[in-house]
Amino acid sequence: MTDEVTIIDALQMKDVCFVDLRSEGEYAEGCIPGAVNIPLFTNQERARIGTVYKTVGPEAAKRLGLELASPKLPEFFNQIGELVKDKKVLLYCWRGGMRSKYTTSILNTLGLPVSRIQGGYKAYRRFVHRYLERERIPHKVIVLHGLTGTGKTLLLHKLNRQFLPVLDLETIAQHRGSAFGKIGLPASPSQKDFEAQIVQRLMASEKQGVIITECESRRLGKLIVPPAVFNAMNGGYRVLLYASLPVRVKRIIEEYTDGSAENIQQLQYSTGLLKKSLGLKVVNDLSQKIAAKRFDEVISYLLTHYYDPLYNYPDGPSQDYDLSVNCDDLDRAAIELAQWVTTRPEYRVPVESGGESYADRGSFEECEDQEGVFI
Repeated sequence: MTDEVTIIDALQMKDVCFVDLRSEGEYAEGCIPGAVNIPLFTNQERARIGTVYKTVGPEAAKRLGLELASPKLPEFFNQIGELVKDKKVLLYCWRGGMRSKYTTSILNTLGLPVSRIQGGYKAYRRFVHRYLERERIPHKVIVLHGLTGTGKTLLLHKLNRQFLPVLDLETIAQHRGSAFGKIGLPASPSQKDFEAQIVQRLMASEKQGVIITECESRRLGKLIVPPAVFNAMNGGYRVLLYASLPVRVKRIIEEYTDGSAENIQQLQYSTGLLKKSLGLKVVNDLSQKIAAKRFDEVISYLLTHYYDPLYNYPDGPSQDYDLSVNCDDLDRAAIELAQWVTTRPEYRVPVESGGESYADRGSFEECEDQEGVFI
């Protein structure tokens, strides 16, 4: 394995482990999906080097960087030594500068077969940007529509287990896209990580030609669905999911009220946000029922008086859609939808990839300016 690879080659490799050498703060803002963070410098150390670089000069910054990094080499060797036993290890920093050059050189000298990504994380971000800057993604999108509780996300999970191409935006975003969207879910990713995970799934489905997703608005919480994805959704196949009210109520209760006190508190808070839409008296009544754990009454009311009129989807088969699927039984629905998807003319017709142009490294001058700097 060569000691330097382009981001295009890196993303096409199998059995690879990306190691992010940037500080924990840089890593939290965005990383290559699945990357392990083994920072060469902490946030504070990186800030010190940056200050020295600006106030004293690059040579002093290099010396400080070496001074801070040298004591960490034994632990670096041990950690990355474990990773190379099972994977090809690719290191990267911000621009492919001294952090990754230094670490790669030392580890190679010590006998560990690691490589660095040319252009670093910035090259990866450029790749993601190029992939998503088109008017629309090239995949034919199959969009699931339906009232709340029809099981759209659950159905996506079942289709994914059948190895069909799925883009589950709500799971990536850790947000269900409504006033109740964060109940029981962990923190949402950054916009950069949201886009990165979307591109990762789109790349994985390029040979299948289609991708299945759920109808979403332009925003999921604070995250923005990339226009190229949103535009393709608007021009995709439209599949209507429908289910009986009792089934929908049962699903939502299972999803939103798993018995934890925190989820109940979040349900109370989210219901309070609907005062303007439902009125104070109704919200207070719903809050009392939530406290009494009368969830079936609460959810049934919210569906019939708020969510169903808001989304205004049919509650049964409709000729306005390319396909209508009864989702009272999600296992049967998954079989029916999978059979329909695999008969689409676009299925398994490979689509053009994206992101390659100018993604590898950036201009010579841009990268050359950073080669000798530890920050």
